[in-house]
Amino acid sequence: MANKTLDTLFHETLKDIYYAERKITTALRKMARAANNPDLKSAFETHEQETQGQYERLQDVFELIGKRAQGKTCDAIEGIIAEGQEIMEEFKDSPALDAGLLAAAQAVEHYEISRYGTLKSWALQLGMKDAAKLLDQTLQEELATDAKLTKLAESVVNEAAEA
Repeated sequence: MANKTLDTLFHETLKDIYYAERKITTALRKMARAANNPDLKSAFETHEQETQGQYERLQDVFELIGKRAQGKTCDAIEGIIAEGQEIMEEFKDSPALDAGLLAAAQAVEHYEISRYGTLKSWALQLGMKDAAKLLDQTLQEELATDAKLTKLAESVVNEAAEA
């Protein structure tokens, strides 16, 4: 059995989030189509475009560490996305649909925040300063998106779900 190091763990986790970002792009497209609130729809569309840039940034990280950009199945994101799909089906034509979609999107954001925070920390530990910088850029975008979604939930979407 090969020696498993922090470097190995970093690479495996990088593959995990690379896979996740591709799945998230598709999920955001579906969520934007399902959303009723125009601001929520716009937030999903904006984040879909941002996610594409994050996916490309991950390719740069792979290049920096001298590895081929490839994903590996991420069971966590599969489960989170499945929950979002369930909400779309179960709450279709319901005033609570947008609140459910927003909550599902924030579950994705929180997963990404956790992953990017960990990867940034490990990159710094491993002396990969350029990779850490790229990962931090994405982490900051994810934090900003989460804050925007929270504001949207608290200002409009959750209240409309009570109707």
